[in-house]
Amino acid sequence: MTEVSSLTGRLLVATPALADPNFDRAVVLLLDHDEEGSLGVVLNRPTPVGVGDILESWAELAGEPGVVFQGGPVSLDSALGVAVVPGESGRSPARTEDGPLGWRRVHGAIGLVDLEAPPELLAAAVGSLRIFAGYAGWGPGQLEDELAEGAWYVVESEPGDVSSPAPERLWRAVLRRQRSELAMVATYPDDPSLN
Repeated sequence: MTEVSSLTGRLLVATPALADPNFDRAVVLLLDHDEEGSLGVVLNRPTPVGVGDILESWAELAGEPGVVFQGGPVSLDSALGVAVVPGESGRSPARTEDGPLGWRRVHGAIGLVDLEAPPELLAAAVGSLRIFAGYAGWGPGQLEDELAEGAWYVVESEPGDVSSPAPERLWRAVLRRQRSELAMVATYPDDPSLN
């Protein structure tokens, strides 16, 4: 088997050619990517369901908009918490070497939250928190095939992507900040037939 270069912590930005309605103009944060497959969450699919409606104890830590996001089409009945823990400024007394208790680093300041842990463990350390229902998943080699077909752009993530206050504009914003021809893709019309 060929070695898979990890894309963990990077963003998958759907190309305009991607035909799957689950991922139309999606921005996916990859939480895990290795030879066994890939797992990520769609950052720009807010639902009308408030975090307090399903995870009341975490509602106070959830960033605006304080709703659950549809993380992808897999396991919609499960919840994932993704939080940004700023550098040393958010030090909490309950810390491990790699961050506060109840938080596992994925990439840089971005990590997964143990939603079974008491929110108080993370309250002092978390800069922003998003709750996702479901996730996006790919089996071994499946994502690499989609990348080869041109379905996704792979770009660097920024901690603010997780907590964008305007998730409906994230696809364009991520593309616009690229220092390449990708910045021009941000102007691609929603419906090219009307162009």
